[in-house]
Amino acid sequence: MAHTVKPTLSSATFIRRYKRFLADVELASGEMTIYVPNTGAMTNCGSAGDTVWFSTSSNPTRKYQHTWELTERNGHLICVNTARANQFAGEALRSNRVKGLTDYEVKPEVKYGDSRIDFLLTRDEQKCYVEVKSCTLLEDGQGYFPDTVTVRGQKHLKELTKIAQEGHRAVLLFCILHSGIDSVLAAHHIDPTYAVLLDNAKAQGVEVLTYKPDLRGMFEYDTSA
Repeated sequence: MAHTVKPTLSSATFIRRYKRFLADVELASGEMTIYVPNTGAMTNCGSAGDTVWFSTSSNPTRKYQHTWELTERNGHLICVNTARANQFAGEALRSNRVKGLTDYEVKPEVKYGDSRIDFLLTRDEQKCYVEVKSCTLLEDGQGYFPDTVTVRGQKHLKELTKIAQEGHRAVLLFCILHSGIDSVLAAHHIDPTYAVLLDNAKAQGVEVLTYKPDLRGMFEYDTSA
């Protein structure tokens, strides 16, 4: 397996998020605007004064060179870059580190119906379809998904249910991107439709699994500032 290069992160102090995909942070040299790679509400994932860890792109054509990766607050790390969920899950699947999903061949982004499933796992004649969701919402010691109403997530649950009904293994994999979360429940109080669809999916044979990466170990940190 090829060695995965860990992104190097630098720190700043969070000021505000706006226009969904932008945030202002404070460095010793002054304020800077960074890209926010998250379409969700990011509830409890960043308040003024929190430490933000950001990566820096070498692509000179990017308007915003820096990307918000982690928040450090209340003694926990939270990965707000939702693209990392598939990256971390893919690496874990290929190295047999997801309990219940070992010894498969792993293929990402496989077409199913009119969309794509995150991973198709195969072993002999067996097929296992895996949809990955990032979980960052922590409330009263419990992890929840989603953190906002997700029509797209509802669609994915329907697709997984259909896969299970067709006799294939179908898995919803919650990638836990908050070091304070140990288990995930459907957020009935945020998206009741999603919660009902999840209950139905499980009744039809969809498996719900979790994977919690070591967030601190996934990056390198520039502490020279």
